[in-house]
Amino acid sequence: MTARCSRPRVRALAWVLCIIGLVAAAGLVVSTGRAAGIAGTGVAGAPLRKIAEFELPGPPGKRFDYLATDEDDNYLLSAHLGAGLLHVIDLRTNAVVRTVRDVPGVEGVAYIAEGRKVYTANWGENKIGVIDVAHMTVVKRLPTEAKPDGIAYAAPFHKAYVSNERAKAESIIDVRTDTIVKVLRFDSETGVPQYDRVARKVYVNLQDQNIFAVIDPAADTVVGRYPVQGCRGNHGMAIDPEHHRAFLACEGNDTLTVFNLDTHRAIAHLPMAKGAGVVMFDRDLERVYVACSSGAISVFQMDDPTHFRKLQDFPVEPKIHSLAVDPQTHRVYAPAEQEKGRPVAKMFVFEAVTN
Repeated sequence: MTARCSRPRVRALAWVLCIIGLVAAAGLVVSTGRAAGIAGTGVAGAPLRKIAEFELPGPPGKRFDYLATDEDDNYLLSAHLGAGLLHVIDLRTNAVVRTVRDVPGVEGVAYIAEGRKVYTANWGENKIGVIDVAHMTVVKRLPTEAKPDGIAYAAPFHKAYVSNERAKAESIIDVRTDTIVKVLRFDSETGVPQYDRVARKVYVNLQDQNIFAVIDPAADTVVGRYPVQGCRGNHGMAIDPEHHRAFLACEGNDTLTVFNLDTHRAIAHLPMAKGAGVVMFDRDLERVYVACSSGAISVFQMDDPTHFRKLQDFPVEPKIHSLAVDPQTHRVYAPAEQEKGRPVAKMFVFEAVTN
């Protein structure tokens, strides 16, 4: 649309009306452009807002890894891999209430409600550490395969599943006796396992082959292996049991793949920032967060089980590999090993923005 006004010999009233017309036309164009922008991104602003930060004990500049929540005690458990420490944080006050030592190279961490204990996957010694929550001390060590990583807790089956990434294996622990009862072997490095409480199955990524494997915890047998189309290097994973969806971080092609757990097929691919690590799903907000070490948290929204959209690569400090979501407050916690180019040991806290 084009409009013209001629100054010479135009009466004042006509001139004013012409200007009003131009402004109205411009407003229409701006409004249309904004509407198109909203349709493309789905948000009118950043999906996260930093609301707090606090120091963590231990040496600065050392890598962090997985986090987990202990909802019985309202604790956040943060694995400080490079320092060989496990930080226990009170989610109500953001205060570090204890730091557990003697967990060398701790990567995975899981709260085991049965027995009120914590399992840590200690890469530095290739063992699973068993921590008594009441005293926050290591009470047992279970020898495992090479590079224990993620841990999934299948409470109804009294078992925990540990991915031994380099050994291409999955160790299965009876949490009642703290003993390894079986080891499943694969022909691929294993990614982060997840327990689906609705389907009552355990999922694990076979990241060298872009395969999604399904384990039946009743028999501890592999009951399915499915190719993940459009994905290279599926390591990180979160699941939405109610809607039968898995969210896979494909590190090789910087893609978040949405996987239908009923049809065993990829149904959506969304671009994400480089260096994808931990994936988390906020069930109530129906949001997916991916910690990307390039300096972003990639945020995605599920509008319904068949429609997904990217909200933003929310900028954060580089080398943030992991995050956790508090299901009660919807706050996102991300540990950082550097800030503005200098080494630190910090936890950043973000609030979800929904309007």
